[in-house]
Amino acid sequence: MAFIDEYKGMEAHGNTKLHVIHTNDKKQMAISLAQYERHLSLQRHKIIGIDLEYNNEHEVTQKPALCQLSIDKNHPVLLFQLSAAERCTVFDNFLADPRYTFAGFSIDSDKTRLERVNLEVANFVDIQKEWRVPEPTKELDSLGDVSGMLIDDYYNNMKKKKITDDEHKR
Repeated sequence: MAFIDEYKGMEAHGNTKLHVIHTNDKKQMAISLAQYERHLSLQRHKIIGIDLEYNNEHEVTQKPALCQLSIDKNHPVLLFQLSAAERCTVFDNFLADPRYTFAGFSIDSDKTRLERVNLEVANFVDIQKEWRVPEPTKELDSLGDVSGMLIDDYYNNMKKKKITDDEHKR
């Protein structure tokens, strides 16, 4: 049975508000992807954030259960429930479209699990490999810091405040 759950104003990382659409409905998913494509057609860099969650099977047979896609904080995050959806060529073709770059963290296991359901992401970039923070002594200690900085200025300001507070304690 198809479902569409929509959440507006979900708090994420400080004061950032997200619009989230969680669905297994092929029509709703196609509408969301069409909106992404319209927005991305105007962008020089066509980057889509992607993350996968898996079913509870043993790792050897584990498959993707949910695919999370996002293009920026001003557009809805799409949570497409693969485990409860019929196969959809619109979704398959979107992931395989060479015009787009899909960015994720630690994607090797994602690739393996996608292969198990005959899905392929065309330009799948592993942010962790491309932009590794080489030394933990830098201002940005981890990829969590990097992603936080990209997601919201709030995180960056919070980090600066902590540094200032730490300096005052000395």
